[in-house]
Amino acid sequence: MTAFSRLLTHALPLPLACTLLLAGCAVGPDYQRPDAPVSESFKEADAATPAWRGDWKPAEPQDALARADWWTVFGDAQLDALMAEVQISNQNIKAAEAQYRQAVASLQAARAGFFPTVDAQAGASRARGASGNTLNGQNLTLGATWELDVWGRVRRQVESSEAGAQASEADLASTLLSTQATLAQSYFLLRVADAQKALLDRTVADYQKSLQLVQNQYAAGTAQRSDVLQSETQLKSAQAQQIDIQITRAQLEHAIAVLVGKPPAALSLAAGEFRAAAPRVPAALPSQLLERRPDIGAAERRMASANAQIGVAQAAYYPTLSLSASGGLTASTLARWMSLPDRIWSIGGGLAGTLFDGGARRAAKAQAVAAYDQTVANYRQTVLGAFQEVEDNLAAQRLLEQEAVVQNDALRSAREALALVNNRYRAGTAGLLDVLTAQTSAYTAERTALSISGRQYTAAVVLIKALGGGWHAQPASGGAGGAAPAAATVGQR
Repeated sequence: MTAFSRLLTHALPLPLACTLLLAGCAVGPDYQRPDAPVSESFKEADAATPAWRGDWKPAEPQDALARADWWTVFGDAQLDALMAEVQISNQNIKAAEAQYRQAVASLQAARAGFFPTVDAQAGASRARGASGNTLNGQNLTLGATWELDVWGRVRRQVESSEAGAQASEADLASTLLSTQATLAQSYFLLRVADAQKALLDRTVADYQKSLQLVQNQYAAGTAQRSDVLQSETQLKSAQAQQIDIQITRAQLEHAIAVLVGKPPAALSLAAGEFRAAAPRVPAALPSQLLERRPDIGAAERRMASANAQIGVAQAAYYPTLSLSASGGLTASTLARWMSLPDRIWSIGGGLAGTLFDGGARRAAKAQAVAAYDQTVANYRQTVLGAFQEVEDNLAAQRLLEQEAVVQNDALRSAREALALVNNRYRAGTAGLLDVLTAQTSAYTAERTALSISGRQYTAAVVLIKALGGGWHAQPASGGAGGAAPAAATVGQR
């Protein structure tokens, strides 16, 4: 027995001393992060790129590190400018930031349970007694009550609230990352629409020249009316697509405006060039996926919060120990109040516990355990979904590269075939139908190549998002007790 224990035992009644000696314990299970289904390598990683494989290592949480400006890998100044506006003006991000501040305030409220409550009261009264005398009174009292955290109920509540605040902080980072990825996808789809519009403009101009040539031949009696109609049909179809692509572009521009927190009428993006080659995104180790993704960090923190709630529910089985003290002044007349008021004080303590509640506490603990089990399942499902997202886009990135090579070969062949048919048509050895067929094939091949390039950009953006927002890291500032940062700082585990 320590000197402090002996002193406590002699100075206080035995039951109270024993209770205080237990004040260092906290009932309920201590949190340990459950296992998650993690593979040793990505199935869809390119076997020809050993850097994508690597050796498996245990996950060490790094979601507290700030994510680099991953979109700069695309080298587009317009996209960089839009990204800067998203972080400031997007309303979903503002809502997530406000939710994070609510969680921080909830944590501060939980921490207040460690301290006593102090209140003051002043009053005056006037009453008539049974003998007909008038009784006056004035009083001023100051009181304090303090519930000792003997069984760790407050500590578990603070633990739960702290983990909840960290989860909310990770939610903020996840919302930011998701919004940035959506903006990048919308922006590149808009640039694909610009490229398709430019292609259609050239195609319509070529079809108009072809129609003019056929009309001249028909007027000269060297072409048939059906040739003119076929050429007109081809031109009108291209013109209809030329109009339709403008609908797609307008809607994408409107979506981008809303993402940057502006009404659609306040944002206009000029048509820009589209570079067909999307950057290749290096894949991280599977363990690094757990370290970087904010949604996984949020799910893990919710497990910790739910685990602490089991301790809060279990603490309800034990009695509460509270201490109280009060003191003040009282007087029957104002003159006595000014000269010599009476002094009053009291001090005391008490134990209170529930003897019978019809199973309410047992049900509350069972509910807390079930809630924890739910967060564990949600965490593992989040991990599985994260790996699926990476695998899907690794496969898309790898296979779209192969598809782009094949499609570019098809495009070269279609252009060469069109040139040959045109020469034969001018020489009179090929019919108009051959020319129209070759023109349509060349246009279709070029539009398909543009579509594949757009899908490559989308796969690159989604893969970066799936990897937690890039593969570079810088130290982050902030935390659950300060201002909301731009990226998750999930804190200690």
